[in-house]
Amino acid sequence: MLTRPRRTPDGAGAGEPVAEDVFTTKSGTVRGRRAARDHGIVVVRGLPYAAPPFGAFRFREPQPPDPWDGVRDCAAFGPVAPQSAELPGAPVWSPGDEDILTLNIWTPADGPGDLPVLVWIHGGAYVFGSSAQPDFDGTALAGEGLVVVTLNSRLGFEGFGHVPDADDRAVFPDNRGLLDQIAALRWVRDNIAAFGGSPDRVTLAGQSSGATSVACLAVADRARGLFRRAVLHSAVNAFATQEQAARTTAEVAAEAGVPATRAGLLATPPEALVAATDRVCARYAQDPAAGQRHYDPAIYGPVADGVLLTADPLEALAAGAGGAVELLVCHTTEEYWLLDAVGSSAKITTEEQLAVFAADFGLPVSLVEGHRERLPDAPVLDVHLALHSGLLFAEYSARLAEAHARAGGRAFLARFDRRRDRTGRRVRAWHCADIPFAFGNLHEESVQFLVGGPPGEADEELSRRMTGAWAEFAAHGDPGWEPLDGSARSGGAVRVWRTAAEGPAGGAASGVRDGFRDLWRTAGLPLLAP
Repeated sequence: MLTRPRRTPDGAGAGEPVAEDVFTTKSGTVRGRRAARDHGIVVVRGLPYAAPPFGAFRFREPQPPDPWDGVRDCAAFGPVAPQSAELPGAPVWSPGDEDILTLNIWTPADGPGDLPVLVWIHGGAYVFGSSAQPDFDGTALAGEGLVVVTLNSRLGFEGFGHVPDADDRAVFPDNRGLLDQIAALRWVRDNIAAFGGSPDRVTLAGQSSGATSVACLAVADRARGLFRRAVLHSAVNAFATQEQAARTTAEVAAEAGVPATRAGLLATPPEALVAATDRVCARYAQDPAAGQRHYDPAIYGPVADGVLLTADPLEALAAGAGGAVELLVCHTTEEYWLLDAVGSSAKITTEEQLAVFAADFGLPVSLVEGHRERLPDAPVLDVHLALHSGLLFAEYSARLAEAHARAGGRAFLARFDRRRDRTGRRVRAWHCADIPFAFGNLHEESVQFLVGGPPGEADEELSRRMTGAWAEFAAHGDPGWEPLDGSARSGGAVRVWRTAAEGPAGGAASGVRDGFRDLWRTAGLPLLAP
């Protein structure tokens, strides 16, 4: 049962709650703290759901955490997974940080128990990010009556690198990051009741690579029964064969100056593989003749290993896999503009470069011409960004929902279309901008670039609607609009998230505001490899 709040010791204000609560898990007892923004919410941070995946456990399946005696203080986030990123407001990884498989919980202090649970997987191209990012603070969602869980899992080579020479793939498996996430879901199943949550009412949610991770787990037999609903924002069109993953391993090992063997990689410290990965990505970014990886170098992702995953999630959903899982899928209408704004994608500014881009991805000329006609006065760069938005995020996300619905599953589809013009700077409806709205974290300093500065009342109102939709979906399977009917065209079943000043929330839009869906309908969507 949820521990009732303690009272303050002598000298504190009478009747004020002390900033801690104690819970008992299967591994031991933990102490949390009251959320700074809402003292009615208890936060437990840095709670291990698996053993550190290094030493004897490196490149292996996650192992159970060691139990502990006494009360473990869980006031701080756990270490982040090995990476080179330094994100605003979040901790950075340092060599020697090994206890990285931890999770965090936000729960109503006086909740009735048996509450719906939302488990969050962060994005970051499978190589960066963490649950400690301020964007993912679960206080507002917990205030809607949810138990919110966020987690760290292995990234980069540690999480998704293919380990050669493995006689038994069960010993050194692919998709270790996904296996970590399954371990976290099992921990939730076994322990969340102690925090007031129901193990039978779990929704798994994620954005970007986190959303694709969710899609993979929705169709994976090994994750069956661990969650009943899934929220996917801006899923990434990226899925590797074992042969492609093996080629990436060879490149990273060569850059690190080590043999591309199990022994060679095990002898190489994580920081060396992180640095080698960064150099491989930089080389692709600097080489216009490098093909698909030149435009947005991202070299890791889920692998069709024949064990956990046998097919891309889109193909698997279309075949009826994951039919018992209800989906809520959203994408933004100008996804790729963020990657251009932060300088992580190639600048395509000439017609010649645009033609090479289309050829590298096998896009038909008619699709390029259709985008150009829809944007007659736009520069070539914007035509490219619109095309790449659909190719990598928007079209793939929408097709996941539609394939699930056509196969008989229950699926809801939404688009985020909020923009802002302020002091000469236009903030588009770009990748990641929707997540602070859905989490209710618009006032966090770290998200101001994404959302265009401090929020106005219209933004606050939009955030309340989006947070409420997530909560209602997690609790009842109904975010507030009709599910897709499984027909070829979704039409008015799509919810469009805008502020009141930008227009009505329901129905379909046109042009860039609907992600150019009509143009993509007649074009095949190539499956991209990371």
